[in-house]
Parts: sequence; structure tokens; C-alpha cells
Amino acid sequence: MKKLLFILCAAFVLSSCEKRAQTSTKQQNDIWEKTFPGIWKVTVNTPEEFNLLSAANKKPQAESLNKKTEIDLPISIDEIKTFSENGRTVLHFPLEKGEQIYGFGLNFKTVQQRGRILRLHVDHYGGTDDGRTHAPVPFFVSSKGYGVLVNSARYIDVYAGTGVRVDAKNPPVVYDRNTEKDWSAQPYSDNLEMVIPAEGVEMIVFAGENMLDVIQRFNLYCGGGTLPPKWGLGFWHRTPTLFTEDDIQNEIDGFNEKKFPLDVVGLEPGWHTKAYPCSFEWSPERYPNPAEFIKKTANQGIRLNLWMNPYVYPEGKLYEALLPYAGTNTVWNGIVPDYTMNEPRIVMQEHFKKYQFDIGVSGLKIDEVDGHDRWLWPDAAQFPSGKDGEQMRQTYGLQMMSLTDEIFREKNERSYGLIRAANAGSVSYPYVIYNDYYDHKNFITALINSGFCGVLWTPEVRSSKTPEEWLRRMQTTCFSPMAMINAWADGTKPWSYPEVYKQCQDVAFLRMQLLPYLYSTFADYHFNGTPPFRAMNLEEGFGYNAEVEKTEFNATKNPYSEAVKKEVKDQYMMGKNILVAPLFAGDKGRDVILPEGNWYDFYTGKLVGNGEIIHVKDGFEKIPLFVKDGGIIPMIPKIRQTSEWVQNTPLEIRVYGTAPGELVLYDDDGSTFNFENGSYTTKKLTAANGKGSIENLHNSDQWVYGDVQWKFMNSSEN
Repeated sequence: MKKLLFILCAAFVLSSCEKRAQTSTKQQNDIWEKTFPGIWKVTVNTPEEFNLLSAANKKPQAESLNKKTEIDLPISIDEIKTFSENGRTVLHFPLEKGEQIYGFGLNFKTVQQRGRILRLHVDHYGGTDDGRTHAPVPFFVSSKGYGVLVNSARYIDVYAGTGVRVDAKNPPVVYDRNTEKDWSAQPYSDNLEMVIPAEGVEMIVFAGENMLDVIQRFNLYCGGGTLPPKWGLGFWHRTPTLFTEDDIQNEIDGFNEKKFPLDVVGLEPGWHTKAYPCSFEWSPERYPNPAEFIKKTANQGIRLNLWMNPYVYPEGKLYEALLPYAGTNTVWNGIVPDYTMNEPRIVMQEHFKKYQFDIGVSGLKIDEVDGHDRWLWPDAAQFPSGKDGEQMRQTYGLQMMSLTDEIFREKNERSYGLIRAANAGSVSYPYVIYNDYYDHKNFITALINSGFCGVLWTPEVRSSKTPEEWLRRMQTTCFSPMAMINAWADGTKPWSYPEVYKQCQDVAFLRMQLLPYLYSTFADYHFNGTPPFRAMNLEEGFGYNAEVEKTEFNATKNPYSEAVKKEVKDQYMMGKNILVAPLFAGDKGRDVILPEGNWYDFYTGKLVGNGEIIHVKDGFEKIPLFVKDGGIIPMIPKIRQTSEWVQNTPLEIRVYGTAPGELVLYDDDGSTFNFENGSYTTKKLTAANGKGSIENLHNSDQWVYGDVQWKFMNSSEN
């Protein structure tokens, strides 16, 4: 009897193992559809109709995508395994040794994601890279040259090279912890797995010539990058909560007197009659005649940006109209409208138009669409459209961006603003992410990661413990998508630290001088999908070369080879040609890792290195900037406002190094969407052998520049 029982138990165990093995390799009949060169849409089982891209409501830039070269996926389709079971879908991707994974949203402390476990969940960032962040974009890119977008409005679990499967193609070595020192609690894993709590899912698979090409295709597929209005790239200053219109005017006067750049002033919650939740009505005590006030500031070259959160106060013009379309739960006792429905969208849009945008407000700062769990609606919340709390949490930022963007497009006016939550598909919306976290070094890591996931991020300035920290923060915000002081809490101003005011003024003016380069960089973002601020890992000539190391170097004796294998979290590219290497409070200097090719000091034009680590001594006066060989940097004279960037503005074109170089210089009217219909001008700037030339590429009447001077920065006078 015991023998029979043993045989039955053994048979059961073997059967269970076989079933598990079959389940682990279960492959569905996924539908692969080629949509554009190097892009496939994959349908796994039955996806939910509501997803991230449907919430974003943007179409791919088909014209630009169709110009891309055809390219094969660098991994076999058979190696991408999927299965759906028990209300969830699992995606499985192979990983090779040395392969690195980037992306998965706006992370603040890590750039390389292999070896990490994440839950992609829209939330206020809490200081840990666990997937809960302001933009948990379910897109990753592999160093092998492919990327995947999981188009689901669900919380997604990611195991990026952490789990070891029984059927692993490259299983780890088994060690005995008792006797072998190489034992590890996290054995080598050869796979990346994602778990989506849904019966099926749509994923978009991208192939590219390199990682940057993959990201370009991803951005173009999601609509192409935003092109801000010219004024949006000027300097921003946000004011304390309860400022009146007289206080705002005094603030503007201060910038004038101190001769500091200023294009946009932000009004915080005090412009509302009620806030937290919001009334969306002007406070008559602080702003008795908002239309006249806005007209007055506009005449001074100043745009106004209004703070809001989207939760509606239970009094006033909007509450009764939006109540039928509200979810079951409130936020700070304010209703949460379901903007996946047309009716509440129209109500809110009409209100915005009548009371804010038609009288001249230029944009919004949309707060509190991210978290925390203890004050936002729970996942159990229900909404009139049938969406649940989880889907709304993952897309509420997208809904607000879409709703407001439609208004400005109807007015044919470009906007630029701030938001606390985004997701896949938001790349073409004119919003920059910010948050309440305030670690300076982590801000730069977030700026680097923004380039992997189709969002923009600002390392804003609020306050500082020392004048040095204030200067360092000012330097980095001037080399970001939005140069902004966000001192609503204490009213800090650029001159609050007089010891470093001159240096702060200098870097703000330098940003203004670089506007032609920066504007052309954003045009590249829009038309070609190239992230304007991005990781060094996306720069040609930067990276660990295993073959070179095997043949020429010993890893322990080659610091450069070791450095590029690690996460590079404190230097980045701005546009095609400028490498930014910030210094932080307390730094007496820093190391900079240069890609292959000659690199030159931005300020002097002197050669600094080629494919090596250099040390920069404490450059207190200036942020360290470097330009690649052949780099072209178009600049204008110092201006205080973008309203001075007018017809016949002189243009200085700087050229660095001796290699031939080229740059496409872009211009349009700076404020409307007419560029989408061809009303823009592009000219190719080319430099070679000490001479520069300009070639017309796309002509229109939109061209702001007058006299052009070429300045070759490698000349002896520099």
C-alpha cells in the first residue's frame, strides 16, 4: 500500500512539473501587425479598449515614421513569450549577458533598470525607485536596439532580470553557500517579465539602428515631441500663494530693476476664491479685474500661468454641472469629474475658455494628479464611464493635458505649463513634470531618465541652504526644458543671495542667448522624436566596448572602461552638441566622462579630451559645458525677454573643433500651430575647413534672424 501511494505521489509530482513547464512556455497566437518601418503592434489575447494611448488621444506622426529605414527586430519573435491566465497577462523577453535595460518611467535615482523589481503606478515620488512615480511609463529600451511599450492603463509589475526560470536558456551557476564564496542571493537572470492585471494587452515593439533611434520611433509613434512657444523657453518665476495683483506687479518691477530675465509669472492657489479643492473662479479681493490685469502684464511682455488641481469645490459655477459626471469618491471634499466622457470635458473647457484663456491666461500648472494614496481616490472608486479607480489613477494627468490642449489648439495658440503626472502618449502635450521632492542630484538623474520615456522634467529652484547651492540649482534649471524659480512657499528671488547674483544673472542670460539652439532642439523633438535632454548612453561613441576591453585593456586597469559600464547619473546631453556636467553644492570639482571624439570647452573652445575621463576643477562662475568636435551652436545677443527675439535679430554661429559639422536651424512664428501646416523655415548650417555655409531646406516667411556672423572657437584668439 505504501509503495502504491509512493508511486501515485511521484506521478502527481511529475505531472505537476510537466504542467508548470508547459504553462511557463505557453505561447498564445499573438497577432503581429507591421504598422511603420521597424514598428509592430502586437495583440495579446483580448486587450482592454481603454488604454494609455486612447486616453492620450494622439495619432502617430506617420509622415516622419514612414521616412525611417526598415529594420529587423534584433531578437526573434519566438523569444517573446506571452500567456493570459486567471485575469492577468504575462510578457516574457530574453536578456543576454551584458545587455542593459533603460526606461520604465521617470526614475530619480537609477538609470540602468536591469536587476530591479517595479510596480508602475502613478504616484507622488516618495524617494525610492520602485515604479511609483509621476510618470511610470511602461516603455523600456534595450541596449540591443529594440524597445517595447505596453499599452495598458493598469498597474504593471516588472521583473527586469530578477527571476530565474526552470526553462532558462542561460541558467545561472549553482553554488553551495556553505562552502563557495560566489553564492548570491540574486542569481543571474536571463529574462525580463511583466505582469498586467488584464485578460490581454496591446504592446508596441520598436526596432532601431541604436537606442536613440528606438526612442525616436517611440516618440513619433506617440505623436512627436511638443514644440513649446518661444516665450515658454524664457525664464519663469512663481509667486507666493496669496499674492495680489499689486504684489505680482511689484515682483515684475523687481525683475526689471535687477535686469533679470523674465517671461512667465505663475500664480499659485490664491487666484481662486477657494482652493483644495478648487473653485476655478477669480478671487475678487486679490484680482478684482483679471482681464485688465492680464492685459497689463502682457503689455510688459509677461505671460501668466495659473495653478490648479482638478477637484471641484462644492460651491460655485462648476459644481452642479459636473456632479452627474463625478466619481464615487472625493478629494479634499471636491468631486472628481470623469473626463473620459465628452459632457464634463465640454463643461470644463467652456469654463476655462470664458474665465481664463479667452482673457489671456497662457497656461496651467496642474497639481495633485499623482498621489498620495491617502488623499486620492482608492482603486475601489467607480466612475460614470465605467472606468475604475486604477485606470483613472494611471490616466488622470493625460486626461487633463488632453482637455486643455484641445482648447489652445482651437484658439491656435501654443501653451506651455506644468503637471504632476504623465504617462505613455503624453510626449506631444506642452507640459513639464515637477514635484515636491527636492534632491538636487536626483533632479539631474530624473532629467536624464526623462529622455527614455517621452516626458519633460524641470529641476526647478525653490530655496537653498547656502548661496553656492542656490547658484548650482540656478545653473541646472537654465539647462533644462523649463528654467524656473518655484518659490511659492517663501518668495525667494534670484537676488535673495547677493553673493552669487551676478553668476545667476549670467547663466540666465546664457540660456536666453542659446534660445535658437534650444528652439531648434525642440523642433528636432517634434519632427524627428529626438529627446531634447538625454542620457549619455544615447550618445554615439559613449559606452562599454567589451571587445576592445578583451583585446586591449584589463578592466581593472582601465578606469574609463569601468566608468562607462556603470550608471552615469550626473551628466547629460542638451540637444545634438552640448554636454552638460553640473556641479553640486560642496563640489570642489568633478570627473566628466567624454564620449569618443574630440570635445571642447564651450566657453573657450579649447580641446579638453577624447573618449576619456577628465577632471574639472571648481568652476564657481560657470556650469561646465562641452561641445563635440564639429559642433555648431547658434546664439543671439543677451535679451531679457523673448519679446526682444524679433525680426532681424543678429545671429552668431559658433563652431567647435576641426571636424565637419552641421545643424538644422529652425524658426517659425513662435506662438501658433501654423508650423504643423508647413509655415516654418529650416536652414542647414554647415561648417568645414574653417568656413561656414547656410543652405535653405524649407522656406516660409517665418525667419527672425538678420546679420549672421560665424565664430570658429578653435581659432588662436579663443
